[in-house]
Amino acid sequence: MTYHHRMPQSEPTITVSTKRGSIACVGLGMTLGSHLTPLARSHIQQADVVFAALSDGIVELWLQRMHPDVRSLQPYYAPGKSRLKTYREWVDVMMAEVRADKRVCAVFYGHPGVFAWSPHKVIEAARAEGFTALMEPGISAEDCLYADLGIDPGRFGCQHLEASQLLFYHRRIDPCGYLILWQVGLVGDLSLKRFSTGPAYRQVLVDRLAEDYPLDHEVIAYRAPTLPIEQPRIVRGAVRDLPLMAITAEDMVVLPPAAQLKENHAIRARLDALNEEPAGTGTAKSA
Repeated sequence: MTYHHRMPQSEPTITVSTKRGSIACVGLGMTLGSHLTPLARSHIQQADVVFAALSDGIVELWLQRMHPDVRSLQPYYAPGKSRLKTYREWVDVMMAEVRADKRVCAVFYGHPGVFAWSPHKVIEAARAEGFTALMEPGISAEDCLYADLGIDPGRFGCQHLEASQLLFYHRRIDPCGYLILWQVGLVGDLSLKRFSTGPAYRQVLVDRLAEDYPLDHEVIAYRAPTLPIEQPRIVRGAVRDLPLMAITAEDMVVLPPAAQLKENHAIRARLDALNEEPAGTGTAKSA
């Protein structure tokens, strides 16, 4: 629905779009059959066409049991082809069906909004043209990581960074909390045409991490299971070991806290003073 705003004293007029096409980007979750929400399943089953951005043929076959018209997006990948070009083609092919007044459902691993460019872009494009577009969240690799490694992100704080972004830009790391790096297997790739980079690239990452961590500080390579019969992949090592560890683009690398939290005595003193005042009499004071 679109709101047309008039003068402030007038009530907004609500008009309903006459366009029938729509798109729902849904998350499959990480583990096949275990993480799919009832609402995501409903979007899949009620769609006119379903697009699948899934790399596992078994998962696609499972998806075809819910819908007769499942179209894989994997063939758009090609050796030496930029992944960004592929993702733009995904948006184009999905929007073509939306413009044809189809109810479209696009299925992605995990959460469709986490480390996924095309779901955000196709929703943006559809809404800009007046079509209904929504995203249905799913259980992401991050959610599985917290459960499998026993991490509470609220205890010390948790910083998530794409590994290449850590190298390409000046980013401030807080070693008092958890650092979680995504796509370490692709670290340093500027071409967007590779599906992995080698030990030399990860050595650059080690050198960057050494600015904030000892080389013997623990790192954990983690990969969530995608099939119910699988176990999570958890490999432990040290920062210096990263170049030789078996790490793929699907693996996440976790660095536990390397330093203790330091009290902010000035802020604590201000709060203590407020706590000593009778209830309801505290007033905000500038520092």
